[in-house]
Amino acid sequence: MANGKERRKPIAAALAIGALIGAGIALLLSPRRGRELRTLLREGGESLVDSARQRTGQNAKPTAVAEERGLALSLKAKHADYDVILIGAGHNGLVAAAYLAKAGRKVLVLEQRNIVGGSAVTEELLPGYKFSTLADGAGSLSPDIIADLNLRRHGIEFLSSDPLVFSPQPDGTHLTIWHDSERTAQEIAKYSVTDAENYPIFIDQMGKFSQVIAGLKNMIPPDLPDVGLRDMMELLNIATPVRGLGRKSIAQVIRVIPMSVADLLNEWFESDTVKGSIAASAVKDISWGPQEAGTAYMLLYNWSGANNGLFRSSGQVKGGIGSLTRGLADAAKSFGAEILTDSQVTKIIIQDGQAAGVELSNGDRFSSAVVVSATDMRTTFLKLVDPYYLNQRFVKHVQNIKYRGTMARVHFTLNKLPQFTAANGNGNQLLNGHVQIAPTMTYLQKAYDPVKYGHYSTEPYLDIHIPTLIDSSLAPEGKHLMSVTARYMPYHLREGDWSELRDTLGQLVIDTIAGYAPGFSRCVEQIHIVTPVDMESDYFLPEGNLAHGEMTLDQFLWMRPVPGYAQYRAPVGSLYLCSAATHPGGGLTGINGRNAARQIVKDWK
Repeated sequence: MANGKERRKPIAAALAIGALIGAGIALLLSPRRGRELRTLLREGGESLVDSARQRTGQNAKPTAVAEERGLALSLKAKHADYDVILIGAGHNGLVAAAYLAKAGRKVLVLEQRNIVGGSAVTEELLPGYKFSTLADGAGSLSPDIIADLNLRRHGIEFLSSDPLVFSPQPDGTHLTIWHDSERTAQEIAKYSVTDAENYPIFIDQMGKFSQVIAGLKNMIPPDLPDVGLRDMMELLNIATPVRGLGRKSIAQVIRVIPMSVADLLNEWFESDTVKGSIAASAVKDISWGPQEAGTAYMLLYNWSGANNGLFRSSGQVKGGIGSLTRGLADAAKSFGAEILTDSQVTKIIIQDGQAAGVELSNGDRFSSAVVVSATDMRTTFLKLVDPYYLNQRFVKHVQNIKYRGTMARVHFTLNKLPQFTAANGNGNQLLNGHVQIAPTMTYLQKAYDPVKYGHYSTEPYLDIHIPTLIDSSLAPEGKHLMSVTARYMPYHLREGDWSELRDTLGQLVIDTIAGYAPGFSRCVEQIHIVTPVDMESDYFLPEGNLAHGEMTLDQFLWMRPVPGYAQYRAPVGSLYLCSAATHPGGGLTGINGRNAARQIVKDWK
């Protein structure tokens, strides 16, 4: 049997990255050590959460003793209009509403815009063209959610596409990533025979690692350092992938998570082109470059939700991503939920220290036993909740959440398809997936570097999607549309502002694409630009961040949204959280909403 010092090694590593992963794994592998590990977590992790545990004045986290026994809140309210009111009809809010309505609760969803979907909407931004404004593709909706809510009965149809990624190079060559690993290996051999041999092994190994992350995403995180029996039961989510890995591989998972994706890929591949094609998927949803710590976790995070066993999802939803959220809304309504649009919540009503309903901008009031916020933390706690009911330490945590959006979206209507030099006339096939202007990992890092100094990238990383290649219903006959995610375009600029730079951004994207597809400007008929500032003002995304907070090592797992509140309960009785600000974070997974609904059902007495 291993000695005590050896047993504690994975715990020390886990504490260094969040005091959760290693502890959960070790508990699963050796339950007899549970008491020892809980002691270590309490001693080693207490300093990390001490500020969140010191409550003064009003009880910021009511009935703490009852909570430890699983009786967190009294959810009984007499004569309330609804059992549950949800603020925000984004995908997580709709998922939570559907599960709660399915569980027999009377649910009302209030959305301030005139359509549901949040950041997952399809809009006619230009006449006759249906754009997925912010998020696109097929999303990463959990298969469990699709099955539990019978979503295919509500008109949601997923369209497949191959290749996964087409990565043109400045010299006119290209690297194409296909679903078939062997076919991709043949492509990679053009750049490195060694890399071609390593690629299938890499896909297999990282695919297994990502299953551990998938398990972590589906669990309600422990409320460290107070780990209880319910927390141990949640660890069953990672039991199967952890046991399947074995001890040596588990140690590798713990080692990989805090790494930069650059360091990870340098261990596997020698070609910068190969590394760039994969690394782009690690940074496509965050504000970091590939050399920053924790980006390897983001690669595994995106991998864990992919619909194809690879490092990013492929395909798209027929009719645009808005069809997905409309289907979620229909599912929620089929279980009895009510949804009101054009209904802006301006206040969460609190009575006797408990959330008791909401007030709208028109003065209307609705009462409920429970209020669930699917909005960001700034809106929830700095605008909707009276600060009298919040501990100042908690408020400070909320104010310190990092957002730092660096994404812009540029949409084009096209009179013909662009002719990428590297496609060599095969554009109709090679452009079916995502086109990445990220020729090397070095290019990606240089694209990010200006952000550190408050400037936008003049050689941006572009993720290009032409959805009309597999869904012609999105545009008039004979026409195409193209949506481009441009990084790195920081919300906070040292010089100028996005209202002045809007046209500059559009021209920059056109010129960058033209460097790989000569004459692209002649394909463009119309353009619609969404800057990070537009995302905040029009779509209520703080600093233009789709994840409601950066996906960094200090803002994930039990530290998301803030330490001490990872279990979807707010520091006000009967108020819950389910937005992308909560665990597991961003992406169109719906897991945040599902986990929050699970917690509410558990607490309901």
